[in-house]
Amino acid sequence: MIRVYILVFIIAAFFWLKSFLHKPPDERQRFLKISALYAVALSFLLLATMGRLNWVIAALSVVIAFVSRFLPVLLRYARQLQRLWFMFRESSASAAGNPGSGNHAGVMTAEQAYKILGLSLSASRQEIIEAHRKLMLKNHPDRGGSSYIAAQINRAKEMLLKIK
Repeated sequence: MIRVYILVFIIAAFFWLKSFLHKPPDERQRFLKISALYAVALSFLLLATMGRLNWVIAALSVVIAFVSRFLPVLLRYARQLQRLWFMFRESSASAAGNPGSGNHAGVMTAEQAYKILGLSLSASRQEIIEAHRKLMLKNHPDRGGSSYIAAQINRAKEMLLKIK
């Protein structure tokens, strides 16, 4: 029976690849999305008919539990993370050869430093240190964070502590 499934899969993959290559380049992205949706639906249908859907439901339950547990934590820092992400994208775009898309690599203004740390202009020295500590706990490279974002957080802290 498994040989039949493999044969059907190979034939379907051949026809899918043939139709994919005949699509114009601007329609290929949409075709891939629709194909992926059909593949997921067909996989669920096949697993349901074979009685093997229980592990998929268990995996989805784990993912839902994980997301529901950690979503409030991520949303608490969403504003700061969003600012850092946009700064990262601007700098990577300017490094890629778009000279007008971002700030110069070595220049950081005090306003940018306050934005990175998510602080107001009247923040005290202790508030700067506390905001830096919280952001570094979430974005440290040893914990899966970006080294660029961690460097920007450190630069912002150093700059603001020199001013205060």
